[in-house]
Amino acid sequence: MTIHLKTEGHILQIEIDRPQKYNALTRRMYSQMAKAYYLLDTEERFRVGVVYANGPHFTAGLELTDWSDRFAAGLGFPLASEGEIDPFYMMSDARCRKPIIFAVQGYCYTWGVETMLNADIRVAASDTRFGMLEVRRGFFPSGGATLRLPAAIGWGNAMRYLLTGDEWSAEDALRMGLIQHVTESGKQLQKAMDIARRVAAAAPLGVMHILKNSRIADERGEIAAKQTIFSDVAAVMKSQDMKEGLQSFIERRTAVFLGK
Repeated sequence: MTIHLKTEGHILQIEIDRPQKYNALTRRMYSQMAKAYYLLDTEERFRVGVVYANGPHFTAGLELTDWSDRFAAGLGFPLASEGEIDPFYMMSDARCRKPIIFAVQGYCYTWGVETMLNADIRVAASDTRFGMLEVRRGFFPSGGATLRLPAAIGWGNAMRYLLTGDEWSAEDALRMGLIQHVTESGKQLQKAMDIARRVAAAAPLGVMHILKNSRIADERGEIAAKQTIFSDVAAVMKSQDMKEGLQSFIERRTAVFLGK
């Protein structure tokens, strides 16, 4: 296994572990990640996921020898019909309903950037170098960068790097809004886990509905988001967690949410 799953309380850790090959993504690794995203989405005990990689680099990119025939045939990613959610969000409309936090370091190239764009919070070590290298290899990105990088960092910034294949730094990424935190080298996972623990302690129904409504607004516009927000709020306010939140406030203690 090159993708390992670990748990801490309500947190699912998705560990990429092929450092001897700079965590280059194979088809098998893709399927393992897709299964992990599905597990995070469907298992009630998990409230947030953290994606990270072993070794000095998050990833140097795809294992092209394992992917070139699929892309040349126009087949895209090998998503299974059941039990998987595409981490690139390209092969279906399914999205993980739980928050995902990325912690990256060293090289974070191609698929690393494209899956990170689908994360909700992103942390990078100060030594991180981001890059979409495809135009330097003879083709172009097909895992979501052309769709989402302009929205994340602005059209001009995105084209500056997509059209040249040049790298950009962690400080550049922070300035452009691609990441939320820069840490010392080696401290990125610790920071991501600190944030994940805070997310996991929050009301799960509230967290999931924040993602749901924000995604509707992003994909379909504010009018569509307004059409569902008050009915969703009403449903959540009838939950056990809402009662617990109010009771904990009255009793001046930390709320313990059950996601019900």
